[in-house]
Amino acid sequence: MLTPRVLVPFMLTGTIWGSTWFVITGQIAGVPAAWGVFYRFMLATPALFALALAMGHRLKLTRPEHRLALLVGIAQFSGNFLFVYHSEQHITSGIVAVMFALLMVPNAIFARVFIGERVQGGFIGGSLVAIAGVALLLVHEWNAAPLGGNVLLGIMLAVGGMLAASIANVVQANPTGRGVPMVSFLAWAMVYGTSFDLVYALATEGVPQVPTAWQFWAGTAYLAIIGSVVTFPLHYNLVREIGAGRTAYNAIVTVCVAMLLSTLFEGFVWDALSATGMALALAGMALALRSKQRR
Repeated sequence: MLTPRVLVPFMLTGTIWGSTWFVITGQIAGVPAAWGVFYRFMLATPALFALALAMGHRLKLTRPEHRLALLVGIAQFSGNFLFVYHSEQHITSGIVAVMFALLMVPNAIFARVFIGERVQGGFIGGSLVAIAGVALLLVHEWNAAPLGGNVLLGIMLAVGGMLAASIANVVQANPTGRGVPMVSFLAWAMVYGTSFDLVYALATEGVPQVPTAWQFWAGTAYLAIIGSVVTFPLHYNLVREIGAGRTAYNAIVTVCVAMLLSTLFEGFVWDALSATGMALALAGMALALRSKQRR
């Protein structure tokens, strides 16, 4: 974990993704969430193919590789982000980020089912502590409801996004996925996900709504290039390098950055309940992820 090959992408992805939760709030304020997701990956997809070409990676995939890319694309670049963008219409971005920190739990479960990774008992105990902490934060959010939305719906949407992301995290690490250059695989997965996003947006929101504000497109470019093209290859390489469960460790970095931004810009107000919940969530994550995974 402390080698530069692991530590640098680990900290970088955690910090960048910590900032993206807040940037998303600007996207859903400009257009319906479905179109916000589509515009993000409409920009990111060609950039990812250009990166694959620049790196000299093959772009041609076999039929099994395309099937896996389709599954990952629908789960990661459609289901995950559509759920997240809609959830942030009801609960603050920092709380959604804290919930996603529990990604380590479904990651570990799905990794056991799909690729045979096992975890020690300490992982379960730490996860329970983290879940208790997140529950306290959600109670605080329920009481405050700062966005005036449906907090329960926001929670359910965030859970749906977390499960979709976890499935994508784990299944791409199977032997078929490991045989494809990471950037090329993600580029094709993004093609499938973006195509689904377009169909979904047209079906649910009608004709495209194109914002004219430069702030919207600046935020979209940041999410597309920095928050997607830069981070996703780093993230999935970490999954292959150290396992899905341990990769989720960077959620601690993500949560700290996201909650800081939520406090500064979204009016999140700390009290004894939320502070206790945050402390338990971070401590539980640390305890759980200290337990080494065994293949």
